[in-house]
Amino acid sequence: MTARHIVATSSGGFVADERYGARPGPLMELCRQLSGADEPRICALHTATGDDPSRRAGWYAAVAAAGWRPSHLALFPMPNLDDVRGHLLAQDIIWVGGGSVAGLMVMWRLHGIDVLLREAWEAGVVLTGGSAGSLCWHTGGTTDSFGPELRPWTDGLGLVPGSSCPHYDSEARRRPLYQRLVREGVLDPGYATDDGVGLHYVDGVLHEAVTDREGASAYRVDRDGETPVETRLLT
Repeated sequence: MTARHIVATSSGGFVADERYGARPGPLMELCRQLSGADEPRICALHTATGDDPSRRAGWYAAVAAAGWRPSHLALFPMPNLDDVRGHLLAQDIIWVGGGSVAGLMVMWRLHGIDVLLREAWEAGVVLTGGSAGSLCWHTGGTTDSFGPELRPWTDGLGLVPGSSCPHYDSEARRRPLYQRLVREGVLDPGYATDDGVGLHYVDGVLHEAVTDREGASAYRVDRDGETPVETRLLT
């Protein structure tokens, strides 16, 4: 059976580059290794920012700089691909950008992308992304999709069990709110990630936590509180 990989991160997996603005960093390199492809086919979904063309252009430049084979799926104002299913299943990696995870999920369900992503995952396509592109694979988490005040969100794909909380160390309200929502049963127990940390799931089970930043960590959060998760520094 083909292993099913998800790398859910608090950042987008890219690092600064003087020439191209950004390039795939250690978290994305892990995804490439998991895909088994030297020059992976990678498709971006920027649904969470309404398929913002400026974000897409920067992403293309970053990925092309590494010699990878980029493409994208846009849903606004209409799908840009005739055969969405065939395209997604032909990828080595599918990357989901940050933004409104609530809006992202509405559009995905409207167009059946939720079903296709599950099919791609089951076929062995590596799924990854940052922030909203991390939350979406879980059952829910904390989000600012509804306004500046963080709120719970419980409409995730559930490809991995439990909730998630990105930006655990960089947004002061995330940590206490996530712990409270899990404690009160509003959110499922799950994992929180500092910026630069990725959760690598294999077949829906956490395999390891990894990071591209010294000192950053992941945490298991259940109704009794948080427990640090051993986090491997990628080089």
